[in-house]
Amino acid sequence: MRVAASISTLAVTFFYLLAQMAGAGALVSLLLGISSKTGQSLVIVIVGIIMIVYVLVGGMKGTTWVQIIKACLLVTGVAVMTVWILALFGFNFSAILGAAVETNNNPAMLDPGLKYGLSEITKIDFISLGLALVLGAAGLPHVLMRFYTVPTAKEARKSVVWAITLIGLFYLFTLVLGFGAAALIGSDRIMNAPGGVNSAAPLLAYELGGSILMGLIAAVAFATILAVVAGLAITASASFAHDIYTSVIKNGNSDPKQELRVAKTTVVVIGLVSIAGGIGAQGQNIAFLVALAFAVAASANLPTILYSLYWKRFTTRGAVLSMYGGLISSVVLIIFSPVMSGAETSMIPGADFAIYPLSNPGIISIPLSFLLGFVGSITERRLEDPKKQAEMEVRSLTGVGAEKAVNH
Repeated sequence: MRVAASISTLAVTFFYLLAQMAGAGALVSLLLGISSKTGQSLVIVIVGIIMIVYVLVGGMKGTTWVQIIKACLLVTGVAVMTVWILALFGFNFSAILGAAVETNNNPAMLDPGLKYGLSEITKIDFISLGLALVLGAAGLPHVLMRFYTVPTAKEARKSVVWAITLIGLFYLFTLVLGFGAAALIGSDRIMNAPGGVNSAAPLLAYELGGSILMGLIAAVAFATILAVVAGLAITASASFAHDIYTSVIKNGNSDPKQELRVAKTTVVVIGLVSIAGGIGAQGQNIAFLVALAFAVAASANLPTILYSLYWKRFTTRGAVLSMYGGLISSVVLIIFSPVMSGAETSMIPGADFAIYPLSNPGIISIPLSFLLGFVGSITERRLEDPKKQAEMEVRSLTGVGAEKAVNH
């Protein structure tokens, strides 16, 4: 189980890091006016090295403070821009939608199924994308790891309430920002800017408040990328060092200093891999890349979490089959999808080995993972300890004993 969980964590981390590194390259390239692919690749390398150094120096405490500060700045900055845009259109959202259609001369912009305002997306692909985004958040390892940083179960529940509230407001804000960018800037100008589709928010800030607001929003965006990358790197390194190196390779008998050294080495390796992946993912839509990470998380982690909490018959075999099955199926479907080849926007535009027609694997890999967890559990003769299951059920429903586990 530890090996499966660690491999799943590393896979989700890799896909999420693709989006963050590509976003960092697009953002800095826009600020510096770098349009060439070589120049943007150099930007990604420099940003990646800076982030590796930061994670090695800052650790979990430094990462937590960066995440707190960037969350406050992000919500404040987005709220100011949202109110600003609404004020320009008399606080009439319908006027913003009308202006977006007029600016882009595209009446179909408001129709369902228009992906990122540029290309059509099939209904089944849209459902697959929706499943990944809705279910994936509950299985992201760097989000789950934050529950170990609160002192009590009561505080953990309070944190979840605050997170849901702030995230819900943020997504409502981005609805205004997206159509505001379409209305005030237009898709052609966004597409032709350094960073392409990922330049909408900084360009909108420049349109509203000039260089000063653009600089502030870009700084907030960079801090957000830094915080997310730091959280991902720490989660992946801790998972590998603790679950694979200490528990499997050393059978629980490793030296704490050696475990820390392995964790730091893992951070460097993950950083270098993410730099290479970020260079390969240049030009891809960041929101789209994030959706792929959500799909892998929903497929590999969510079924095991839900089964563990709510099904007494769930077994080790079911968990392992569910995690590996969901992980392998989602990654394989991504490799043989238009994401990698067969389309103009593919990561390998010159090749065509796309067999799976959809851009997101969630509609196949998520149900498959649930099915494998069920089949694996009912076919295993050895039953799990009912006392441990009852203890975990009480903890999940009441929070009793959670504080001791967190402190440990």
